[in-house]
Amino acid sequence: MKIFCIGRNYADHAREMGSSVPAAPMVFMKPSTALVVNEKPFYIPDFSNEVHYEAEIVLRICKNGRSVQPEFAASYYDAVTVGLDLTARDLQQQCKEKGHPWEIAKAFDHSAPVGRWVPMSELPDGSLDFTLRKNGEVVQQGNTGDLIFDFATLICHISRYFKLQQGDLVFTGTPAGVGPVAAGDVLEGFLIEDKLLHCEVR
Repeated sequence: MKIFCIGRNYADHAREMGSSVPAAPMVFMKPSTALVVNEKPFYIPDFSNEVHYEAEIVLRICKNGRSVQPEFAASYYDAVTVGLDLTARDLQQQCKEKGHPWEIAKAFDHSAPVGRWVPMSELPDGSLDFTLRKNGEVVQQGNTGDLIFDFATLICHISRYFKLQQGDLVFTGTPAGVGPVAAGDVLEGFLIEDKLLHCEVR
């Protein structure tokens, strides 16, 4: 199982990070050990003093494929959820300054909590609203209609370089509003008005 992630896929998030809007999807990956399921808690690692939440819509890949064409892209995922791309921001900044890869800041163990899956057949057509609450307060709001690269574009782009396999996940990018977590925080992710994600920080 592979976890694909997309960076800077909402213009407002690119601006808040002081970054340019990419001309093509920015793909990075997390290992399967990053996954956190079934509302298990996230424990802040001892190597970071600044872990940030980034709420995202996540796609679940339902069949194998390479070089997927746009007209078939929607048939390659069958469900979505809300997930967290947890980022050790202090380590990320250190890596940026040294020109090093970001894996230790993005792909560490337990850095990808995901919520309950909702079949595409149960969702309305069109764009999807999602929200992240921290300790009951809304900290991020997004709509997939604001994606720079939509779901179909991501499926086609990723499958050009990597074979998609059943069970793979695609984190599609985060909107503005990212911020730090601390022990005792409770993060809740909503799709439309349905709570899918519950993650306690310890």
